Amino acid sequence: MAAIGAIPSDALSGFMVLGELGLDGSIAAVAGVLPAAIGANGRGEGLICPAACGAEAAWASPEMEIVAAASLIQLANHFRGTQVLARPQPKIREVDGALVDLKDIKGQESAARLPTILPPLTPAELLEVSMIASVAGEIEGGALTNRRPFRAPHHSASMPALVGGGLRARPGEVSLAHHGVLFLDELPEFQPQALDSLRQPLEIGEVAIARANHRVTYPARFMLVAAMNPCRCGRASEPGFACKRGANARCAAEYQGRLSGPLIDRIDLHIEVPAVTAADLILPPPAEGSREVAARVARARAMQEERYAAIGLPQVRTNAAAQGPLLEEVARPDAGGLALLRDAADAMRLSARGYHRVLRVARTLADLDGAEKVGRVHLAEALSYRALVDEVRRAA
Repeated sequence: MAAIGAIPSDALSGFMVLGELGLDGSIAAVAGVLPAAIGANGRGEGLICPAACGAEAAWASPEMEIVAAASLIQLANHFRGTQVLARPQPKIREVDGALVDLKDIKGQESAARLPTILPPLTPAELLEVSMIASVAGEIEGGALTNRRPFRAPHHSASMPALVGGGLRARPGEVSLAHHGVLFLDELPEFQPQALDSLRQPLEIGEVAIARANHRVTYPARFMLVAAMNPCRCGRASEPGFACKRGANARCAAEYQGRLSGPLIDRIDLHIEVPAVTAADLILPPPAEGSREVAARVARARAMQEERYAAIGLPQVRTNAAAQGPLLEEVARPDAGGLALLRDAADAMRLSARGYHRVLRVARTLADLDGAEKVGRVHLAEALSYRALVDEVRRAA
């Protein structure tokens, strides 16, 4: 347009241009506008983008010059001064429907809804989560939300769907759940290769997607929550039920054996959830609701943040980010706890990874109790969450 004189020749100076042009002159929305806008702002440039992406780009900086046009005609009129476009304003997405409160759950409180007790995203986390959603094209109407991601893909999801991939190396579910929750229901029904592809992201908090001509690394620091039946028919734990395939324990072990040992070793908490009975529904609701539990979680996270800041590691904000020697230092148990851990490590055949994960869970349990030192009771509870896996391994 500048070359043919439709707009002044210097109009585009200092602007980055982004959009998809239609044959009718319309400018369609594209993915990745937010990170592109942040990059342009870092270089001191303005941005020309589709009107549908203007609100998303506006989050990059309140001082940044942004021209969001729906068509080439609007763009030409803007630079000629005949129809000046207003700068788009950032939007916050209103989330439809209220989250389920813990008080509304009866009989399976241990399988409660995590999003109701997680703290809101910090500004830095919001920026990371929003940039990933932008690259994936999942920001609706340019509006961001400070609610932590909750992703629940179907068990037919492929490996690229989970970890990312495709022709343009799009982020997968593990990255879209960054700083949030990835929930996998019917865990053994997922493809084994797809499940094992989660092992590296769970360990290092990022996923690298390599293609013939480029390589992309996406963040993937998420909380994995999974659910499964005890066996194929789902009745192995029912009193008086006898499986036709053989002993109930053996049948359950074969079904759960679809999950690889290294993946199971990366899961910190293993809880058996009994079926809900009519008697459970008659009981009064739990005394603690989501608000009370969320307050305890917030206090524990604040304690962790202060602990790591005090030792000169402000970049470590939670126990989940503490590794190796640092974790052993902050989670050093008392004498009774150390003896218990030593005996349990031999009896349960804990791997080095499992040992550190038990320490991390015990440290977090102590934080929830407001305790400065990791005690025997915290280690005993942390070890109990791995006992179920040990039972299945023996049955197999």
